[in-house]
Amino acid sequence: MNNIRNSRFSILAITLSVALAGCAGMSSQGQSTAIGAGAGAIGGAVLTGGSAAGTIGGAVVGGVIGHEIKK
Repeated sequence: MNNIRNSRFSILAITLSVALAGCAGMSSQGQSTAIGAGAGAIGGAVLTGGSAAGTIGGAVVGGVIGHEIKK
């Protein structure tokens, strides 16, 4: 069970890294929003044991926080 959880986290981290590589041409506020959403998604997934609702909720909250920080 623990190996599956570690695999999910690794896949999520790799996906986030690839997605952030596409942020090179974005504005500073757009980058902050994307980074916040990614970090929130990881946090939500970890805190809720990988549930879809927790991951999506974390991404939304992280995205909003990242957007507001760069205003």
